[in-house]
Amino acid sequence: MGMRRRNFLWGSAVVIGGGAMGLGGSQVLSSMTSLAAESGDPNNVFPNVLLTSHEGKSYRFYDDLIRNKKVTINFFYAGCGDVCPLSTQRLAEVQQMLNGRVGRDLHMYSITLQPELDTPEIMRRYVETYGVQPGWLFLRASREDTELLRRRLGFVDPDPELDADIESHIGIVKFGNDAIGRWGACPSFADPEEIYASILTVDEKRA
Repeated sequence: MGMRRRNFLWGSAVVIGGGAMGLGGSQVLSSMTSLAAESGDPNNVFPNVLLTSHEGKSYRFYDDLIRNKKVTINFFYAGCGDVCPLSTQRLAEVQQMLNGRVGRDLHMYSITLQPELDTPEIMRRYVETYGVQPGWLFLRASREDTELLRRRLGFVDPDPELDADIESHIGIVKFGNDAIGRWGACPSFADPEEIYASILTVDEKRA
């Protein structure tokens, strides 16, 4: 599937407002909730699964990475030949535009779809290749927890055949402010200025 159609499919995916994210896939994985550790997420949207960063540090998804934070989240894998390189390049430009905010009052997370292959060492090389600056974490979970995160966060194609094809995975970046329950999404291969402007909509002063 081309990126243009992916853009169209996710044109209605932006969800901005209070309360839960309204993300697709939570019912689909209702039987998998036992895979996630208990967390303090009042809406039971974010699994509190364990992830390891490209720096070799471990984090709980909700308690350490999401709770009361402003964040961006996208999926990638190091061997991706189409969506990921462009998305990572665009987001690296956005990181520059955020002018030192990343890792301070705004946090960027990229989660690999191939945790079996994308070791911390491989992710570090990926970070170096794209000139990613400190504060943006590249993360891996177990295969089961990766699938749980992908579905809970709504990175699911409505076409089961396309959804099963990792090479056509959805190029979307989700952004949100957990403290005020404000969330949205946009194509990760959009112009950096558009992604930047979208991310700013979750600042408290715009709520």
